[in-house]
Amino acid sequence: MTRDWIGILSAALVSTCISTSGFAADELKLKAISDAAIKPIMDKYGIPGMAVAITADGQNHIFNYGVESKDTGRPVTSATMFELGSISKTFTVTLTSYAEVTGRLSLSDKASKYLPSMKGRPFGDVVLMDLGTHTAGGFPLQVPDDVKTEKQLMEYLATWKPSYAAGTHRTYANPSIGMLGYITAKSMGNDFAALMEDQLFPSLGLTSTYINVPKSKMADYAQGYKRSGEPARMTPATLSSEAYGVKSTAGDMIRFIDANLGLVELDDKLQQAMTNTHKGYFDVGAMTQDLIWEQYSYPVTLTTLMDNNSSTMLKTIPVKQLMPAMEPRDHVWINKTGSTNGFGAYVAFVPKERVGIVILANKNYPNEDRVSAAYQILTDIISAR
Repeated sequence: MTRDWIGILSAALVSTCISTSGFAADELKLKAISDAAIKPIMDKYGIPGMAVAITADGQNHIFNYGVESKDTGRPVTSATMFELGSISKTFTVTLTSYAEVTGRLSLSDKASKYLPSMKGRPFGDVVLMDLGTHTAGGFPLQVPDDVKTEKQLMEYLATWKPSYAAGTHRTYANPSIGMLGYITAKSMGNDFAALMEDQLFPSLGLTSTYINVPKSKMADYAQGYKRSGEPARMTPATLSSEAYGVKSTAGDMIRFIDANLGLVELDDKLQQAMTNTHKGYFDVGAMTQDLIWEQYSYPVTLTTLMDNNSSTMLKTIPVKQLMPAMEPRDHVWINKTGSTNGFGAYVAFVPKERVGIVILANKNYPNEDRVSAAYQILTDIISAR
């Protein structure tokens, strides 16, 4: 482990002391607020298990519901790991941002700087910032099924042709962020999963977060369920580690949200890297596209959040680049959804209010319900102060 990462790891184990309000410390009131939002959703969609973590005024609260598996009947606990789906992307850009802060790469670099075989090809001219904001020119949502090896991936990229000029349209795409993670790992001279599991996760103080769940932790890995009710867990695929492969607990994830809120004492460079992921690069209507994170001016309506977290956002959308990029702001609602076949997740935080939420479920269910539950919980917390 390099010296700078050792320093980060040491600092990450210390949390900043924050004064708390009486309301934030009232577990019963917070549980009642969480129950009112979560239990109806579990009943509506037949969700076996959920975990909700809330950060309010520097205090964390975790509420567990239901079971890890319908077969075993084991209850969800603080050790239960859920698949994060695309929320994994926020870790990928954190690593990329750290690589930039420490001089390994620049978001203005072209892909060909790290992939010489792409020189003279359209993908080689794509800049890293566009890979991290879904604006590279139009990739499919998923890596094509017939791309199974690194050699096949490079062949696919060598023949890729953009549908739009870079920076003009947003097309949500796993290959885009996947290649940002792939290039970041090359710039840091290590395997992507190793960088995450051996360096980034420990440096953030995350003790139960993995790409490859070790055998010793498999008993804590929740069984996921498709919307049809069939059991499902993700199958590793090309660029899955970089795009949607992280598994974590509610406790680790709320610490990650606290770190994004600046409530965890981290190494200065890592904290700067996290803050930089909140810069706004593109105007997408009511939403501003950060590095993967999506932000909205606060206060924001539930309708706006639901509309911008719906399936329509998977379509290609014209965007306006913000030049210069918008610096990180406090008066914003920042969020990200994540899904796999068997899991559904949502995270959100509001820096101005010093609140945030993590909602994890071992069944895939509509984004709109996740957003609505989070909005209800955070709004009730803020209004009750």
